[in-house]
Amino acid sequence: MSLKFSIITASFNNGQTIADTIQSVQAQDYSHIEHIVVDGASTDNTLQIIHAMQRRPDVIISEPDNGIYDAFNKGIALASGDVIGFLNADDFLANPHIISRLAFAMENENTDGAYANLVYVKKDDADKIVRTWVAGKYVSNSFRYGWMPPHPTFYLKKSWYLKYGQYRTDMISAADYELMLRMVHKNKATLSYINETMVNMRMGGISNKNLKNRLRANKEDQRAWLLNGLNMPWYTPILKPARKLTQFF
Repeated sequence: MSLKFSIITASFNNGQTIADTIQSVQAQDYSHIEHIVVDGASTDNTLQIIHAMQRRPDVIISEPDNGIYDAFNKGIALASGDVIGFLNADDFLANPHIISRLAFAMENENTDGAYANLVYVKKDDADKIVRTWVAGKYVSNSFRYGWMPPHPTFYLKKSWYLKYGQYRTDMISAADYELMLRMVHKNKATLSYINETMVNMRMGGISNKNLKNRLRANKEDQRAWLLNGLNMPWYTPILKPARKLTQFF
């Protein structure tokens, strides 16, 4: 029996990019996909664009929320798939075959989740690559050395969210890191790695906008370890941002 994938898109005033996101999901050659759009009561033309599309996402809700992680949790509650992943409304899947590759790897390797590589592209020119994040294969204790999978490529079986919880909405920018730390490092979810670009991500993430935000994210990373009863090595906060330097070369 084929795995069913639920792809959750959180949106808020993304009228300029939401169509690209939706069309990249609809272009997939894997048939067992459910696309859920959780909109935070957009005030631009986001909803008009969605509803004007010839083929709409399977589930669309629009209501005020308490930020992107709250929207993610709403999507998880709505998801009927075996596997859950997230594709933000500024981003798009890199090719029509990537979900097929994730499904094949998870089924053949009997893993709990999967991830792949990611490229950052210019906000106003999606054909221009700025950074390339080659994730590399996960090995035990990789998180201690500053490793993490690119969150937009991270797919995990829904049963893990039901067992170990959803995103912490009391974190500003590192709830994705905390969740992956909790699932993979602490509770030992097994992962398949697909060594190809899965997501094109437009520049402008909240944790990378400036030095102040980067320092705040670093403190939240340390808090993520504490919340999970884990001892963060002294070198992890140094290695984690240092790893990003290789993405520019």
